Amino acid sequence: MPDTTTTSPAGGSAPGAAAVSSKARGTDNAPGTRTGWLLGIVLAGQFMALLDVFIVNVAAPTMRTDLGTSGAELQLIIAGYVISYSVLLITGARLGAMLGHRRMYLGGLVLFTAASLACGLAATSGQLIAFRLVQGAGAAAMIPQVLSLIQRNFTGTERVRALGVYAAVLATGAAAGQIAGGLLVSADIFGWSWRPVFLVNVVVGLPLLVLGARLLPRDEPRSAAGGAPYGGVLDRGGLVLLAAAVTLFTVPLVLGQELDWPVWGWIMLGGSVAAVAAFAAYESGLARRGGVPLFPPRVVRAPGMPVAVVRAGLAMVLNGAFMFVMALHLQSGLGFGPLRAGLTFVPTAVAFGIAGLTWQRLPERLRPAVVPAGFVTLTVSFVAVGLAMRDGGEGGPGFYAGLTGVGLGLALAFSPNLTAALALVRTEDAPHVSGLLTTTAQLGGLIGVATIGTLYLERVGALTARSSADAVWDALLALAAVGVLGLLAGVRYRYRR
Repeated sequence: MPDTTTTSPAGGSAPGAAAVSSKARGTDNAPGTRTGWLLGIVLAGQFMALLDVFIVNVAAPTMRTDLGTSGAELQLIIAGYVISYSVLLITGARLGAMLGHRRMYLGGLVLFTAASLACGLAATSGQLIAFRLVQGAGAAAMIPQVLSLIQRNFTGTERVRALGVYAAVLATGAAAGQIAGGLLVSADIFGWSWRPVFLVNVVVGLPLLVLGARLLPRDEPRSAAGGAPYGGVLDRGGLVLLAAAVTLFTVPLVLGQELDWPVWGWIMLGGSVAAVAAFAAYESGLARRGGVPLFPPRVVRAPGMPVAVVRAGLAMVLNGAFMFVMALHLQSGLGFGPLRAGLTFVPTAVAFGIAGLTWQRLPERLRPAVVPAGFVTLTVSFVAVGLAMRDGGEGGPGFYAGLTGVGLGLALAFSPNLTAALALVRTEDAPHVSGLLTTTAQLGGLIGVATIGTLYLERVGALTARSSADAVWDALLALAAVGVLGLLAGVRYRYRR
């Protein structure tokens, strides 16, 4: 068992929401210049990779005109990154544990930056699709190392604050992508049209590589799970099964709406369930035989971990679906430009950032209520946003109050679960938790878009401000229902306990 002090999720609390006191993993350490730089470097990489999930949407129309892409090709340009990124996240986490987190972060950053340059120079749709797949692989190598580096270099309340900043970066990527994409496409820098959307990653990535090589802590050889040293054998069987499961799950979610949910998509979703079951059985058997599984079953079985992961996933379902539906409504229903639509979400981003950094200042006795309060706030805020926009207008003060509430609720529902999940395991299992949480967050966003986003698109019909507002209302009521599920997740766990 880890030498941590955590609060049981009993009583409907967020698992470990009392999370990590300064005594839990050592005394507080005010981060010096080096740890401050570390956090800035890894979160800049996280933000850059996350931005590329959303920023391309804004540039899609100009790409289609410039490259003469078909609808299917455009979908693959947008979705190829997400698919390869999602499929390889847990593998990236495992390779970080084997080869070293610094090495994998910098290697992933090199691959991501090089692929971004290739995307910006692509001459055909086929080239751009291929380079987007490579770009996603680079992100998958880089991103799982972020939580691991935070876990290994921060302690006590400083770790909680670092995780709050991490969560804020994760949740505000959609709005930032809209803003950045709108600025870059509208500016038409050097007459390059959509290409700066990718080339900006080179401008950011090269300085990050220099700073990372100088300032990230060196990897120290140590024993991995099962006694295997860095560079030990990779669980290839688990890798194949997991890649199959995530591919079977993500491809229909990403492409289903555009292709009118074909039969093969439903077959793939069913196959993903079978692949997950096969992966779980294989990993458990490998662990019993003394092998080193790709994802140790003990991590998922840690007391409180399932609730923390489910709640974090539900929070990202809500985040992904809300940002998708509202972006469509603002741009297609109300006629906002991409930049104005992105700026509309500033209250959400600011509220998330403030709440994500300050929730741990609450008295210890109140912390078990933080995550439930977050889901309650989300539920109320979704209804408030819907009511403010029901007449087909821009919503007024009530709309912006609701947006602020959404940011507050997301921070309270998501951030404490990160802290809890990392507090529930030993430090050497941090890479596995990192891979689990980042994959959960990514898949949660995809599920939100595929379900609630599809509901909006099916209900909107002939696109007018009023029809879009009616469809948004239905989508927000569905989101409120998911918020109630998030609230009940801990209650169910409590009674089982």
